[in-house]
This record gives sequence, C-alpha cells and structure tokens, in this order.
Amino acid sequence: MENGYFQIYTGNGKGKTTAALGLAMRAAGAGLKVYIGQFIKSMEYHEIGILRERFPEVTVDLFGIKGCIAGRDPDLTDIQAAWEGYEKSKAALMSRKYDVVILDEFFIATHFGLITREQAVNLADCRTPGTELIMTGRFAPDYLLDKADLITEMKEVRHYYATQGVEARDGIER
Repeated sequence: MENGYFQIYTGNGKGKTTAALGLAMRAAGAGLKVYIGQFIKSMEYHEIGILRERFPEVTVDLFGIKGCIAGRDPDLTDIQAAWEGYEKSKAALMSRKYDVVILDEFFIATHFGLITREQAVNLADCRTPGTELIMTGRFAPDYLLDKADLITEMKEVRHYYATQGVEARDGIER
C-alpha cells in the first residue's frame, strides 16, 4: 500500500467496532500487519480472543478499566489507561511495523477528556506513509472529521474513491 488513509467510523448506530475488526481480518488475510488498540474496554470480547488465536499478524492491546465510564467522572486509573493507550498507539503508528492501526472507541476517550485534542491530532498526523489509520467511536470531534479521508456514520459520509479516485485496495476494501 503506497498510501495509507485515515478512516473514521462514528455515529450512534451499531457496527463501528465490527466494521473495524472486519477490516482487520481482511487486512490480515491479505498479509498485512495490524495493530488494534481498544480504548475504554478492558474485557477481552470473543472477537479479540479469536483474533489473538487465529491471526498472529494482528496485535491487540486493551486500554480500559473494569466498569463503565458513562455516568461518572473519569478517575486516575481511567486517565492512566488512556495515557498508556496514547503512548502505545503513537509508537505503533510511527514504528513502520504495522500496515493498519485501529484505535477502537478512541472518540469515547476524547469525549471524556482522557485524550486531549492535541494528542488526538498528533496521532492522526504522526503515522508513517503507507500506514492506514482507523479510529472508531461515538462523538467523533470535528477537528478529526476534517482530517479524515473516509467517514462512515453507519451511512456513507465521505469515501476516498469519490474524492480521490482511489480504487479498492487488497486488504482494506476487498
């Protein structure tokens, strides 16, 4: 992949994580290396277990704590988990080790102030050429939406085929 693009899956509908994990399996099937950082979540759901078991080209880190952050103020453990997620995600984006980097539920972390605007923009901008970046979650901020090449709000908002003429690429769209 010569060009890596920045994709956002957002909105209130179901399917953001599912779409990102489907893309991870498609990329792994095409021989691409994938990094997944899941923010907010601490429980290893079934799809993460199967990815770890059957897809050695996919690395998964969970950056959450037990319990839901909704309905309470974030505490120090929430902040520390998000900081770890930021640092490991930045390292993955800059490492040239991964073709695809997925930051799942990232926008929830920005919404609750666990990730600052400066940090979020830094992650969007620091990826090496050819690295595909996917961020998911409700509440995608405008400052990241403006940077994205593809935005899906569980309906198509923007696609780089229409805006840049990029054909379907192995491991990403097919």
